[in-house]
Amino acid sequence: MVPSLPADSQPTPADVESAVYAIADRSRQAARSMGRANRAWKDKALRAIGSALLANKQQILAANTKDVEAGRANGTSAALLDRLTLNDTRISALADALENLAGLPDPVGNVVRGQTLPNGLRLRQVNVPMGVVAAIYEARPNVTVDIAGLALKSGNAVILRGGSAAAFTNEALIRVLRDALESVGLPADAVQTVDQYGREGANVLMRARGRVDVLIPRGGRELIQTVVNNSSVPVIETGEGNVHIFIDESASEDMAVEILLNAKTQRPSVCNTVETLLVHSGSTVLPAVAAALSKAGVRLHADDRVRAALPASVESLPATEDDWATEYMDLDLAVAMVDSLDDAVKHIRTWSTGHTEAILTNDLRNAERFIAEIDSAAVIVNASTRFTDGGELGLGAEVGISTQKLHARGPMGLTELTTTKWIVQGEGQVRA
Repeated sequence: MVPSLPADSQPTPADVESAVYAIADRSRQAARSMGRANRAWKDKALRAIGSALLANKQQILAANTKDVEAGRANGTSAALLDRLTLNDTRISALADALENLAGLPDPVGNVVRGQTLPNGLRLRQVNVPMGVVAAIYEARPNVTVDIAGLALKSGNAVILRGGSAAAFTNEALIRVLRDALESVGLPADAVQTVDQYGREGANVLMRARGRVDVLIPRGGRELIQTVVNNSSVPVIETGEGNVHIFIDESASEDMAVEILLNAKTQRPSVCNTVETLLVHSGSTVLPAVAAALSKAGVRLHADDRVRAALPASVESLPATEDDWATEYMDLDLAVAMVDSLDDAVKHIRTWSTGHTEAILTNDLRNAERFIAEIDSAAVIVNASTRFTDGGELGLGAEVGISTQKLHARGPMGLTELTTTKWIVQGEGQVRA
């Protein structure tokens, strides 16, 4: 593990800057080794990490218990506590994700395009590692493993800032990651952290242009905007998930009930959970959908037309303008009635964060129009929004879900952690 400053010292900003820059420089060295590692070597490392997570499960869970208890004592919300919590099932899932990642093709060296010019020059544009990838994220220790695994498989070194809420858990996880890398002959410094330097360490990481190649924030709006607005390092922006589902007048009741329950209640604290439901005024499914959601404990924040159409047994709160803009990350759902697909699209364009939107319909023309007119990172037809996830979409895992339009958009997997290099091969040609 990278040593911290002495416990009895009071580090100055200059001390922290020097320490974080030294970490970044060691990451740069490690990135050179990772960039030369072949697929078999990287996959061996991923499998070693997965085995080590399982072998060290009890130590990891003990560390996580400390973080969860501290969070509960500090009044952390139920949604954030859920994100923070690890258990046997979640650690096993992390190991399984690493195994799946090892089974995916190596993006490094993939030929994006190529040709031979009339003068005989042979051109190839190939995927190559970014180099040093940094990530700043909140109380989600699973992200520590997901990002590290993706970075390593794509030939990068990674610097992590996981936040104080998960400090004990991340310390335990990073120790396991580093030891596993060394066990297969790869540099431990391919995975490092600046957690020991607190918020100032994160600030320095944002200023480490030239030492860090790309910075990825993952968390709530405040964290993401802080990184975007203050970083001199290039940023891939992930976004909050004000996710919508539109039920048109042709959608079947059974499908609507099943999808809404899954999209809202399976895991309310994550960014691909639906936050706003739009129902066509000609649809007949609203009573059944509302009753099922209410029975599952969902609090409905409904507009006047929806409230008038709800069964007497279903309680609701009057919706306000703030509800349309809110990512609840809890068992709350904003509900509005619209008179057309055009009205649904207009509402989504007004309030969406560009993450995921879905339509439930049996009308092919409506589905095609929705796909064409909704400008979000993921557009879904007749399925749960919970599928906007790197693992579910076959990427092995994800660094985050990008809502920007440059380089990476949607769930970011292996390819999104690479850039490209032009390779030009000739036989003595000179430019005329």
